[in-house]
Amino acid sequence: MEDSEIQFDERGLVTCVVQDWRTGEVLTVAYMNAESLAQTRLTGEMHFFSRSRQELWHKGASSGNTQALRAIRYDCDGDALLALVEPAGPACHTGERSCFHRGETEPAAPFETLPALERTVAERAADRPGGSYTTALLDDPPLAQAKVREEADEVARAAEAESDERLAEEAADVLYHLVVLLRGRGLTLADAERVLDGRRKR
Repeated sequence: MEDSEIQFDERGLVTCVVQDWRTGEVLTVAYMNAESLAQTRLTGEMHFFSRSRQELWHKGASSGNTQALRAIRYDCDGDALLALVEPAGPACHTGERSCFHRGETEPAAPFETLPALERTVAERAADRPGGSYTTALLDDPPLAQAKVREEADEVARAAEAESDERLAEEAADVLYHLVVLLRGRGLTLADAERVLDGRRKR
């Protein structure tokens, strides 16, 4: 499908859902017209149309919280867009990461958990607070490596002889330590996911 096939409404607008490229989290919903879509394609950063101000706006132009475009997808009818972006900061004018921060936010949806964990680990890596177990692992790569080996072994033992609950708990420990280990090398789970995606296409 080409941009020329998009079904703009009678006002010349189309709804655009903005989603984090790496985590899948929905960041905001906005509107685009043909001009804002063209500017987005041209600059590689999200541009929208403000219905209240009746003008084009560049997301993050004043705040610095830009959204770098990775891909645009179209729904089956071509009357709604999905923009996959890499955000440079919060999407919401309130300072929240996502505009969808109100309502039934607890418990978090399963897909939200690992991105939240990775952000916490990244904060620990940047701030290095004293007394933090995560900081201790980041400061001692051999310890982080040993913990991944240890936790992986515990997962295998739990799978062999323990309850489903214990298996889930041990798997959670592996994921946490793996996130820390990857962060220590400047990597994230997305790097491993890209490898898996490449294998899926073979």
